[in-house]
Amino acid sequence: MQQTGARGGRFTFYLLDGFTLHAFSAAVEVLRLANAVAGRPVYDWHIVTGDGQPVSSACGTRIACGAALAEARTWLHHSVQSRLIVVCGGRAAPPEDRALEAWLRLSRRNRIALAGIAGGVYCLARTGLADDHRCSVHWEHFPDFSERFFAVDTRQSAYEIDGGLYTCAGGNAPFDMLLRIVEEDLGPDVVNRVCELSLSERVREAGERQRLPLQTRLGIDNPVLIRIIDQMEANLAEPLKLADMTPASGLSRRQMERLFQREMGRSPARYYLDMRLERAHLLLLSSSQAVIDIAMACGFSSASHFSRTYRERHGCTPQATRMAEADRRRLALASGKEEGRTVLKERRVA
Repeated sequence: MQQTGARGGRFTFYLLDGFTLHAFSAAVEVLRLANAVAGRPVYDWHIVTGDGQPVSSACGTRIACGAALAEARTWLHHSVQSRLIVVCGGRAAPPEDRALEAWLRLSRRNRIALAGIAGGVYCLARTGLADDHRCSVHWEHFPDFSERFFAVDTRQSAYEIDGGLYTCAGGNAPFDMLLRIVEEDLGPDVVNRVCELSLSERVREAGERQRLPLQTRLGIDNPVLIRIIDQMEANLAEPLKLADMTPASGLSRRQMERLFQREMGRSPARYYLDMRLERAHLLLLSSSQAVIDIAMACGFSSASHFSRTYRERHGCTPQATRMAEADRRRLALASGKEEGRTVLKERRVA
């Protein structure tokens, strides 16, 4: 079995509240399977949370941890340091955490590589360490993230590796990203065996797109229609006029109208508006931007116009959507804390 440097090492997973269990387990499974294929403990991993207490994932499963952030900081003075610190987030943008960000900066100064999964990418961006680097951001986070962090080269790819910075959108992407590390350490034969054991057909390359192609996502195969929708997706903040799209498509306005009505069941103007409202909805759920800023980022000339159009589409105002999401998060957090207290109480009784 071909091997390269066989570097291995320790991986530290910092779990944010509401992290995605799927993405976290995908990353850990790579290390576990690599050890199994190699027949020896090439990799080990530790789980850290801010206060050292168990943390709830997005699906409600609570994960025990091995250390608090304060203890993890002391590891920087040990002879055996972490090879990679992985901040695992979820669907929501996490709140600012100065202690976490200070630890990440200090770790990077100690030449420890950093990784962000899903919402964990926000934590890396806030440190400034992602400036002028390629960063993979989930398509749901992309509108908000790109508005906040102008200096970051934000990509809607499955994962990116740029220097000592590893970022991925979540889902299955951490599996592919960490396999690249295993390939550097143990060679392609080990990677192939890991893929066989996990029933994975192939390893995605860095930079591959994360969303399904338009043909699959929308169930269309008309190349002209796909080209027009691509134009629309690329120009949400400053919407193009239909007249500006007809020359590139080779269609007249009337032909374009008929094409959209036949294939999409609505006019091109309506479809374009729905795309902009979808982006606005994502920003309302995942960001703290002012409504007027969201309106401008989605191509609306005023907050009142945006609010009226949004209400017609969603049946409630943008403010109501944001308040409902805030209530949902508070309830989820309270439920997780209550579950944690129940578990601790049961342990004391036992």
